[in-house]
Amino acid sequence: MIITYFAGLVALFFAMNIGASGAAAAVSVAYGSGAIKTRRRALFLCAIAIFLGAVIGGSEVVETIGTGIIPQTLLTAKVVLIILVSAAISLFIANLLGIPLSTSEITVGAVVGVGIAEQALYVNNILWIASFWVIIPVVGFTLAFIFGKLITLLNHKYPQLKEKKAQRILAVFVIIVGFFEAFSAGMNNVGNAVGPLVGANLISMTTGTIVGGIFISAGVLFMGGRVLQTNAKKITRFSLLEGGTISSIGASLVMIASIFGLPVPLTQVTSTAIMGIGVSKKGKNQVNKRVVSKIVKVWLVSPVFSLVISYGLMKLFIDSDLYTIIVLLSVCLATIGILSLIKTIRQENRAYYENGEGI
Repeated sequence: MIITYFAGLVALFFAMNIGASGAAAAVSVAYGSGAIKTRRRALFLCAIAIFLGAVIGGSEVVETIGTGIIPQTLLTAKVVLIILVSAAISLFIANLLGIPLSTSEITVGAVVGVGIAEQALYVNNILWIASFWVIIPVVGFTLAFIFGKLITLLNHKYPQLKEKKAQRILAVFVIIVGFFEAFSAGMNNVGNAVGPLVGANLISMTTGTIVGGIFISAGVLFMGGRVLQTNAKKITRFSLLEGGTISSIGASLVMIASIFGLPVPLTQVTSTAIMGIGVSKKGKNQVNKRVVSKIVKVWLVSPVFSLVISYGLMKLFIDSDLYTIIVLLSVCLATIGILSLIKTIRQENRAYYENGEGI
């Protein structure tokens, strides 16, 4: 019983971190384009929409996370705790860095780690989900690029779009679309927090979506500001019409995926759509490459990171396999050592070329 309560507490902590990370993807466009003037208002709008999305449309993704990746019989209270701890650690680190992170990737990675440890996975379902992690961001980028070109043509043909009256109308449009994008975030992300609990029959579906929605919204309000600032201000600059296009693309794609129970990376859809708009305007140099590079690296590392953590915890606390833990720790230390060595070699080479001499 104590483990069950602790798993619930970790799920709530995880839900708050989901809110912090999801805030950037859901309202960064409305805030970054100037439709919403203050960060506090943007976060408040996001919190309301996410709660409604979780309660009204979150059940399909909850079911996928709870029963569609590994056999439901594996989900004991202890295993659920391992999944949630693994995912929460990964997401918390990303939030400290101020990077918009896909909670879908780290949650699925944590569940897959458990399945690998117990040699029980629904491989076809995993491949299906993972394929959409690639397809949807690519579609988002492509649509944004095409609409970005159309917007450029419209701005040249109808210069009155830049007048104050038109801008006020566009601002209202962007806020409405941003609300629905946040709504889609609630639909898709609540399953990441409470899916394992519902799959293990520790709470009901209704209770899970309501409580999960409340704590995700709380995370938006109290922890979402830093990630919001990163996504809204540091990737590229965009107008109200461009912002509305980005939000429309994100909301549409994620809502469709949520209806079919697919956990997809909303942050990736929004971020790649922002990049698509930037590239359509002035080419690849319009995008802040350093920020984009940092985000992409976290996207690539996060599912593997949560997978390794959950696999290691399963071997330690469920299977009591210390030899595997030793191997995992050795690999981690070797990886850190290699990366440090590469960094040192690059610094030495840079010093060699700058100073014209060796060591």
